[in-house]
Amino acid sequence: MTCNLLRVSAAELEAYKQDSNLLVERIKAASTDAAHYDIDQSWDGIVFLLTGKNSSDGSNPLSRIIFSGQYIDKEQKLDYGPANYLSPDEVATLNETIANTKLSDLKPRFDAALMKEEGVYPNAWEHEDALDYLLEYFETIQETYALATKNKEAIITYISH
Repeated sequence: MTCNLLRVSAAELEAYKQDSNLLVERIKAASTDAAHYDIDQSWDGIVFLLTGKNSSDGSNPLSRIIFSGQYIDKEQKLDYGPANYLSPDEVATLNETIANTKLSDLKPRFDAALMKEEGVYPNAWEHEDALDYLLEYFETIQETYALATKNKEAIITYISH
């Protein structure tokens, strides 16, 4: 299960909320979409580095960088459930925090044993390059949020195979 981020204008977000089939069409073209980012299977590990919990624990506002709990269409099942979204203002608010998060701040939070205990997907954190993998994709998230903030865009996230 890989996580995808899609930067969209506020108008596009509203159109997708009105007709979620439009989002499906956009997702079908994702491989050629410059506003689309695939962060592979890093999503749950990144949420853990930021919050100390897996992504199913939404008690920390930073867990919303992947799953906001706001759905384009709660009934629509993409590959693995409905797409989540953040409005441009919500993106900007989260960006304020993650833009100031240094990789060196995240490194000491990496704990493969605790991540396994917490059920952090994909539960393969014992590999020697696991931390580097997470940090690389965290930088992608930072860049995506920074660009979306600059452009006053929303972010849609969804899980695919």
